[in-house]
Amino acid sequence: MLAPMNDMTHPQSLARLATPTAIPDTQSERDQRHIAITRVGVKKLRYPLLVKVGGDVVQAVAEWSLSVALPAERKGTHMSRFVAWLEALQSDAVVLDAASLRERAAELLTRLDAEEASIEARFPFFIRKQAPVSGVSSLLDYRGGWLAEARPGSVSVWSEAVVPVKSLCPCSKEISDYGAHNQRSEVTLRLEQLAPIAWTDLVRYAEESASSEIWGLLKRPDEKWITERAYENPKFVEDLVRDVALRLDADPRIGRYEVEVENFESIHNHSAYARIVR
Repeated sequence: MLAPMNDMTHPQSLARLATPTAIPDTQSERDQRHIAITRVGVKKLRYPLLVKVGGDVVQAVAEWSLSVALPAERKGTHMSRFVAWLEALQSDAVVLDAASLRERAAELLTRLDAEEASIEARFPFFIRKQAPVSGVSSLLDYRGGWLAEARPGSVSVWSEAVVPVKSLCPCSKEISDYGAHNQRSEVTLRLEQLAPIAWTDLVRYAEESASSEIWGLLKRPDEKWITERAYENPKFVEDLVRDVALRLDADPRIGRYEVEVENFESIHNHSAYARIVR
């Protein structure tokens, strides 16, 4: 006796499988609520990228946020196209800088059929440094970021660097018979690039403005040097943010900017904070 024919082996079923059918594009349907969405997209998406640090091209893993403006009449956007855009960066081996980000941001508008798009990518990067006295070499980690706002014919690109430094309190030094309280600080530079700027330049703007820069590996003579350097170069949080701003003001490659400084206070259970916007 012959076994009953499986539905999927029936000639009519095979014909249906062989015949392509149109899959509905629900996202492109019209929406009847007539409310535009300022930004819609994906966030907290980890994907690798190539960046240039200290003259070398290195690979990092970034956390991405990608979004577009959605017109009132459109029901939804095509989320998969954001990942396809990132895949194109990988397949083309794009080294992300201000110039390539401007070009690729414009492509994102085309890919999503959008009038506005936002791109954010934040990632760690490392710089090899030599200790001030012993010269011992080690890596220090920083945080970088690319941010872009795109419209047809116009793409603004910002870079972001988060730099750890050391600060010493001028008031504490003045009122104490000996010593002064000091702490680690974090300087965040967020600036519009009018011309290419190296990550190492942004790091130096922060480190040279602090009571002292820091290193990953130190010997005892280095610790002595840093302690005395900071003591002779006290900075309030207000001093530090102003000194960074002065350096950015003097750089013609920089347009608009924001500088934030947070001191992780050693004698309080809170931080001191300052911010300048140009």
